[in-house]
Amino acid sequence: MRRLMVVSLAASLVAGGALASGLEIEVAGEANGAVVIELFDDVAPAHVEQIRTLAAEGAYDGVVFHRVIDGFMAQTGDVQYGRAGEDLGRAGTGKSDRPNIKAEFSDIPFERGVVGMARAQDVNSANSQFFIMFDDGPFLNGQYTVVGRVTEGMDVIDAIKRGDGSNGEVSEDPDRMERVTAID
Repeated sequence: MRRLMVVSLAASLVAGGALASGLEIEVAGEANGAVVIELFDDVAPAHVEQIRTLAAEGAYDGVVFHRVIDGFMAQTGDVQYGRAGEDLGRAGTGKSDRPNIKAEFSDIPFERGVVGMARAQDVNSANSQFFIMFDDGPFLNGQYTVVGRVTEGMDVIDAIKRGDGSNGEVSEDPDRMERVTAID
């Protein structure tokens, strides 16, 4: 009986580990350091697959945090118009060459460190952009897809350069995701 429990526990740990995935983000700019995000494969599988694919292709490397609102969130992931060193006049309006994703809403609340998918007014328009919460945002619950949570490096997120004005646009020298790696 004891052997069966040990084998069962080992099998469940292996199975649980197989489903776990994440991102490691090297942030550069005013904030410098590594951030690790646990991705919720079981909560938002289509969104997580898209993020992991874009990271594996290197699409997120060099992409800026184009919208950063103190006390709210830091947004990044515009692989079309948000690359450091290029004209950032349209940053935040682009997406990847992959299709948009249908919403995968959950009951996970938008709390500090939670990662959500950015989208346009259409709830099924998420593509490549995501945001990381500085603070709790219960008004977002059930309105945006939760894809993960920061597990390491929240101090780096807290140090990201803030934007100007009510929309949080970072107009000069925004911080960037220097390198984004999909991890298991």
